[in-house]
Amino acid sequence: MGGARQVVLVALTPEARLALGGAEKEIAVFPFRVGRDSRRSRRQSARVLMDRRRAVSRPNNELYLAEPDASTNVSREHFQIEDNGTQYVLVDRQSTCGTIVEGQVIGGKHAGGAVALRDGDVIIVGTSTSRYTFKVRVG
Repeated sequence: MGGARQVVLVALTPEARLALGGAEKEIAVFPFRVGRDSRRSRRQSARVLMDRRRAVSRPNNELYLAEPDASTNVSREHFQIEDNGTQYVLVDRQSTCGTIVEGQVIGGKHAGGAVALRDGDVIIVGTSTSRYTFKVRVG
């Protein structure tokens, strides 16, 4: 008996909460792409960013993360979550710093990489000093 599958990102840091626009966000569109907002230089704070491009232009990400300082953990095209029909997979999009999933570095140095996501996995976008930490709920 298969029920509806779902994946939810839960914010574990204040910056992650601001980026999601709340404590959590259910992902309904795949691939769900995450990356740095590079349309403006330095934002004062992270927040949900509405795409201001023309309707004919496809955005690079579904979730944009702001990096207010010079120390950048988040690449413009950092990672995405895919649904392969049987499981959810985090794919590093050849980011500079990589993505940490449950303590394991995925990608980094533009290498890319992928890992299956399990319920409760913690995702750190970039290095261990990143402001963006999420937990994934898979059901």
